[in-house]
Amino acid sequence: MKIVTIKDHHDLVASQPTPTVLVLGYFDGLHLGHKALFDKAKKIAEQKKISISVLTFYESPKLTFARFTPDLLLHLTYPEKRYAKFEEYGVDILYLTNFTSDFAKTSSDDFIRHYVEKLQAQDIVVGFDYQFGHNKTDSDYLARNTKATVHTVAEVQLQGAKISSSRIREAIVNGNMELTNQLLGYTFSTRGIVVHGDARGRTIGYPTANLAPIDRTYLPSDGVYVTDVCVKGQRFRAMTSIGQNVTFGGTELRLEAHIFDFEGEIYGEEIEIFWLTKIREMVKFSGIDDLITQLEKDEEFSINWA
Repeated sequence: MKIVTIKDHHDLVASQPTPTVLVLGYFDGLHLGHKALFDKAKKIAEQKKISISVLTFYESPKLTFARFTPDLLLHLTYPEKRYAKFEEYGVDILYLTNFTSDFAKTSSDDFIRHYVEKLQAQDIVVGFDYQFGHNKTDSDYLARNTKATVHTVAEVQLQGAKISSSRIREAIVNGNMELTNQLLGYTFSTRGIVVHGDARGRTIGYPTANLAPIDRTYLPSDGVYVTDVCVKGQRFRAMTSIGQNVTFGGTELRLEAHIFDFEGEIYGEEIEIFWLTKIREMVKFSGIDDLITQLEKDEEFSINWA
């Protein structure tokens, strides 16, 4: 897959686009609702023997319109994983741009002329709720004002409700990893660098890899989870806690993974944690013995979870 960064439509001349199926939208997480668009695009592209292109944005368009809050900069997946998903879903060329105030002022007609036509879209695939241009026109307007054939993909549901990024974000912050992974269609993960912690875990037989997250992605709610951890290209089962270490009077957010069947020093290594299910909430134990008893139960649950 080719990734093309553009500042505005003028850069499309230099990119020399060819006839394509163009998929439009903002795709944070590339969940199963988004995948339906790419499944449709792939069928069209195979029939017509043309490429699949995507025009999308680095960050949420909400940053241009809403009062800033830190969560507006958070994503469901880190950039490299999003790009890998685009490629997995059949995208040949990914056009990335910033959703700026200038872009937001683009009229629907100018968007068609400057972007859709310059990209030589023979077919366009959008979601049922797609809107574009400062006047927020829909796919019907797009179909009436372009030579391309417009395909509008219907809402995709799971358990009777729409699959959406907002629903996935809610599931993550509530610690519902089964629902999160079902909606995404793959396992939600967090990347980070292994750093030094308090080293208490090894004194009680449960050494942990302390993770400093390196991406602007959402984190699950406080608690203990069954996870898989990818270390140096190998995947291991683990149990991972996130939150304040209240038993030892902790006040800072800690992300710690006890990796089963693994030995060795991995400080400075980048690892990835795949969140599978929540075991329990964070609890303040009365003593070390009670903590160890609970950790043994957590370990058994984690190893046997499938």
